[in-house]
Order: sequence, then C-alpha cells, then structure tokens
Amino acid sequence: MGHGLSGTLLNLFTTFGYAGIILAMAIESCCIPLPSEIIMPLAGSYLVHGFGDLIIAGLAGAVGCTLGSALAYWVGALGGRPIVEKYGKYLLIRPHHLDTADRWFARWGEATAFFSRLVPVVRTFISFPAGVARMNFPKFLLFTFLGSFPWSFLLAWAGATWRPEDVRAAMRPFDLPIALVILVLIAWFVWRSLRERRQPAPPAAS
Repeated sequence: MGHGLSGTLLNLFTTFGYAGIILAMAIESCCIPLPSEIIMPLAGSYLVHGFGDLIIAGLAGAVGCTLGSALAYWVGALGGRPIVEKYGKYLLIRPHHLDTADRWFARWGEATAFFSRLVPVVRTFISFPAGVARMNFPKFLLFTFLGSFPWSFLLAWAGATWRPEDVRAAMRPFDLPIALVILVLIAWFVWRSLRERRQPAPPAAS
C-alpha cells in the first residue's frame, strides 16, 4: 500500500510539480487520511534541490493545507453544525457541548488552529470541529497557514536529507500514542455525558 501511494504521489509531482503538493496536502487536510508524513518527505526527495526549493515546497504544503482545511471548515459550519444540533443527542452531544466548543474556539481558536497543525492525526481532522464551532474564519485561515508552513518545510527538508521511508518510519511510533489519547478523551466524554444523563433534573421553582 505504501509503495502504491508513493508511486501515485510521484506521478502527481512529475505531472504537476509543486501544484501536486498543493493538491495532495489539500486532500490530506479535508479529513481524508492521506498522511502528510508521506507527502512532504517524498516531495522533498523529488522536488527539492536547494534551500529555495525547500521554501517553495513548504509554502506549497501550507497553501494546500489551508485550502483543504477551508473546505472541511465550511462543511462543518454549513452542514455539520445543523446535523449535530438535530441528531447530536444520539451521540450524547447536548446544546451545552456546542456552547462549550464555541467558547473554546472563540478564546483559544488561534492557538488550536496553529498547534494542531504540528500534531499527526489531529491536524487532519481539526478543521471540521472548528467549522462546527464557527471559529472566526479569517483567523482560522491565518493560523492554519502559519502552523502548516513549518510542518511542511521540516518534512520536506527531512525528505531531502534522508530517505522518505525513513522519515515515515521515524514518525510512525507517535501515531499510536496520539490515537490512544484521542480514544481516552472520547471515552471520558461518553462517561461524563452518561453520568449527566443519570443525574436527576433539578426541581422546578415554585
């Protein structure tokens, strides 16, 4: 599978050059698990021949990430939020959970958009909840781009310096701990929501 994906990406870079990076990173950032840890090192090994090329590759990766993230954001804002508001109760999501998410992104949205781009797995899926919470869109775009550039630049540099498969192998051990943390947070949310459901409603004021 990895060799097949690498071949597909190489064909993309051969045909479109840096525009291929933009397309691949846009796909990666709209909630489709096409790992940037494969895209950017491979691009670095194939397209990068000097520091100037590294800058261009980093910018192309950041632009692609921003475009894909914008699509996922608006899917969350225009389609995801109404669905969550209507059917979220079946997933233990209540109105106050949406209110909490809204307050979180209103207060910490810039940091969330920036730092999530530096975390594998999380970076692929953060845009949709940002859209559901309707974070300020211009700020979302700005901090998504700012967080995506160093990630794309460093991965391209790693691919130009080492073999792309070695870069992916070095980063793979981080995937499982991050996934486990996400699962623990989901389990905690489910447990807390079920506990809230079981608590008796407060008596009505007379």
